[in-house]
Amino acid sequence: MTWVPLLLADRSPSLRYLVLTELLGRNSDDNEAKELVKLREEDPIITSLLNLQKESGKWRELDQAGYTIGGAIRATTAALMRLGYLGLNNDHPAIKRGVEYIFSKQRKDGSWPLPERVADYEYTRGPYTMSPVQTSIPLLGLVMCGYGEDSRSERAFEWLLNVRLEDGTWPAGKVKDVFVGIAGYRRLPYSQWGCRTNTTQSLLCFAYHPKRNNSTEAREALDHLLGRETRDRNNLGFNVARYIGVEPHRGGLTYHAKFDPSLVLDICSRVGANREDPRVDELVKWILEQQGQYGLWEYSSHPEVSRWVSFDILRSLRNIDASTEWFSTKQRKHFTPYPKRRSRF
Repeated sequence: MTWVPLLLADRSPSLRYLVLTELLGRNSDDNEAKELVKLREEDPIITSLLNLQKESGKWRELDQAGYTIGGAIRATTAALMRLGYLGLNNDHPAIKRGVEYIFSKQRKDGSWPLPERVADYEYTRGPYTMSPVQTSIPLLGLVMCGYGEDSRSERAFEWLLNVRLEDGTWPAGKVKDVFVGIAGYRRLPYSQWGCRTNTTQSLLCFAYHPKRNNSTEAREALDHLLGRETRDRNNLGFNVARYIGVEPHRGGLTYHAKFDPSLVLDICSRVGANREDPRVDELVKWILEQQGQYGLWEYSSHPEVSRWVSFDILRSLRNIDASTEWFSTKQRKHFTPYPKRRSRF
């Protein structure tokens, strides 16, 4: 395991703690783990974020200007995603304040308001009236911080289930009662109105939930996601880079414009898909082919986060269990975002 010394030599105590506990099997009572928990409080990846939090619990911006859109709700959600990804306890005071701020903006039906850019966007028949990402993005921040079973979060899950399509996907949104069209890059095989961004983000909320992760709803959505054939090497690790603050949290319908294979692998490990499914097996084999000679996966856009990406992939590979009960109904389908039309003449 050539990656062990490389990951444990990283200067971030947060990464070293995650490697020690989640890859090497050390528990929280381990002396080295205890020491890293103390050092983690001084990790710049955490302290730089906590210094930006307001007294109300919200964040208005993250490390760099323009790294979020959607105002304080989106910025606060992005901060919670990072803290949750780093494994901070849900009793941490900064998390508690941020969570309460997000819940204070929740509507009675369990959803959150549409971001201004989406609400003001004029579609053919008028402005959007609903888009699942308005709720699935803030909800993911809450679930990643350990608040998935909070009654307020459960109301948000029920809202997501109510706007879910019969085929198991989530749409791009509605204008009044009419579904909006799907851009080619966001299309899903075997679904007329299913949107990859909305389906991926909603599925992530289920995947991180301690009880809903193996639900029928989660498995049906993943089945659709696995039906799309895409291997984007340059995007391998993009979502991890976004969690830790190197890539931006931009976009509404374009939030998952980049197709990150390691994100699909992570979802497979959490939902319970296994290598008996040929689509999962081929994904695992392809990812292993991208591994460098020292056991790491390079993230070419920002090589400094390659160790984080490698940790995430190794954790997903470790958690994929061939003994889980997994079903699939969709065959993988060749995907072309905008197929060429045949000339009439």
